[in-house]
Amino acid sequence: MKPQPLVLKILNIVSALLLAGAFAMAMWYAPVEKVMGAVQKVFYFHVAVAWVGMLGFLAAAVAGIIYLRTRDLKWDIVEVAAVEISLVFFLIAIALGSIWARPAWGTYWTWEPRLTTAAILEMIYIALLLLRQSLEEPEKRARFSAVYTLVGSISVPITFLSIRFSRTIHPVVIGPGGSADTGMMPEMLATMFVSLAVFSVIFVTLFWHRIRLGQMAEKVEQARLKAMQ
Repeated sequence: MKPQPLVLKILNIVSALLLAGAFAMAMWYAPVEKVMGAVQKVFYFHVAVAWVGMLGFLAAAVAGIIYLRTRDLKWDIVEVAAVEISLVFFLIAIALGSIWARPAWGTYWTWEPRLTTAAILEMIYIALLLLRQSLEEPEKRARFSAVYTLVGSISVPITFLSIRFSRTIHPVVIGPGGSADTGMMPEMLATMFVSLAVFSVIFVTLFWHRIRLGQMAEKVEQARLKAMQ
């Protein structure tokens, strides 16, 4: 495998420093919420990883469209990389949301619209990774994945908009027209937006690493297929 590019090495360091900075802002810059107390600080990371995870699923759909147009397997690698990383981010979002929900709602989980659609979204993409394992031919597997991610991406806006279309106890973080009309203090808003930016950088870094790993795996698979001929 080729050595890491200099930019990627820099991103590794920058990502770690930014994560430490975001954690520091959440712990010591953002004030403690009067009702929920310190556990509310989970909110800053919960929102960030959920938002970035959903954008990653949409990026996978875009990669799938490009593959269907070009039939270039490199876009299958990009698509799978986006799905795998987004699955991890979204699972973290669900776990952090449960930690936050316990003192806020009195339970770790309830089948309200946002949580239900989030769970379905996670299972849709887990199913994709499982189904891919049953297809050995690279082109057939890539074509199936491209169509699947394109159709599956419909669940992303459904999940995002579920709290606007149905009565729910889940708070609306981003208000109508994209405004953050949440009643949060300026320090809280600043911490939230910094966390969004930080986890976006972390996503790009992990995405790049996963693409490089996928490229290596493709070379191994191509060598295996040639050996079988």
